[in-house]
Amino acid sequence: MKQKDVTLIVIIAFLSAIVSFILSGKIFVTPANRQQPVEVVDNISTQFKLPDSRYFNANSINPTVTSQLGTDTNQNPFNNTTK
Repeated sequence: MKQKDVTLIVIIAFLSAIVSFILSGKIFVTPANRQQPVEVVDNISTQFKLPDSRYFNANSINPTVTSQLGTDTNQNPFNNTTK
């Protein structure tokens, strides 16, 4: 290829890239497609309603209380002190 041919191919490629970019913007991205619906978030307040008294009441079981089965007071049950 001659130098003129390479220059001509580069110029044609550059112009076709510009034209395709402009046409794709007009064809594929219409003004109606540019707008996206957005979910609206309600305001957050510091006031909360009380939970249901059937589940959260003063007489319910507290699962965070430590429970002990039996009277074993060994603090290290896996330490073997007997030989």
